[in-house]
Amino acid sequence: MGFKKVVVLGGGVLGCQIAFQSAYCGFDVSILFRSQSSIERAKPRIEWIRGEMLKSMEQMKTDKNAFCRGFADSNDLTVEQIDELEAKVEKAYKEIKLITSYEEACKDADVIIESIAEDPKQKMEIYQKLQSYLEEKTIIVTNSSSLLPSQLADFTGRPEKFLAFHFANKIWTCNIVEIMAHDRTDPKYFDEMVKFAEEIRMIPLKLSKEQPGYILNSLLIPFLVSALKLWVDDVADVETIDKTWELSTSATLGPFKIMDIINITTVYNVTSMIPNSDKKVLEKLKEMIDNGKMGVISGEGFYKYGKEN
Repeated sequence: MGFKKVVVLGGGVLGCQIAFQSAYCGFDVSILFRSQSSIERAKPRIEWIRGEMLKSMEQMKTDKNAFCRGFADSNDLTVEQIDELEAKVEKAYKEIKLITSYEEACKDADVIIESIAEDPKQKMEIYQKLQSYLEEKTIIVTNSSSLLPSQLADFTGRPEKFLAFHFANKIWTCNIVEIMAHDRTDPKYFDEMVKFAEEIRMIPLKLSKEQPGYILNSLLIPFLVSALKLWVDDVADVETIDKTWELSTSATLGPFKIMDIINITTVYNVTSMIPNSDKKVLEKLKEMIDNGKMGVISGEGFYKYGKEN
């Protein structure tokens, strides 16, 4: 079908990244917010993404290992070619539209990528609201990290055009998207989303069946929960747990650094949906959220971050 207009519903950490990456790749992009105050909260996130992308590109000029797959096909780039990529970042930054009008957002939209909080009730309510504005051609996908599309499909009013489309964080570096249909998704829309993923420089990971947690979080969540349990039970502090993982596996990031990047609210929401979640873990995460310790995006989470981060 050839997408042109992309709408991201929600301006959280990943929503802003998805919008920026799509705009960088040449699409007409809007982020739809539920209030003007949400727009104001999102502006620093968009500015942060711009800065991170430009910083990575500057590093690429002297270090080929700094190459990000979401930027270009090859790391064999001249300084002049990287300058052109930087210009694309600046163009995307200027052209992303931040709006609160459902009518404006949905007009001629080819795809709406929902990326609001991991709360089934909120998602269901917003899908029902969207129904009054959607055009026939519009596909809806969810960036949910744990909910199954079959749990939400009926609330969209177009289950055949609905599926999951889940990104990893820092998508210009970790350029994957998990694509998962439900039993009523029309295969042609699945195929169109695979093509769109490639057009925004993502590697599409096609799931053959519904799986809670998809691939990434089926592996990641138990790992993070294990780290949180060690922390709340005073087995070791955050730094020691991260150091243990990094030194013993040659990983660049330990579990708590990963959670700071993900955003503590997302970690809390996902953890709270696990059957028999550890109450001590949830209480400690809630305490962090209440104190504004949201992770990298707020300047402090499990670690403190300066402006360079």
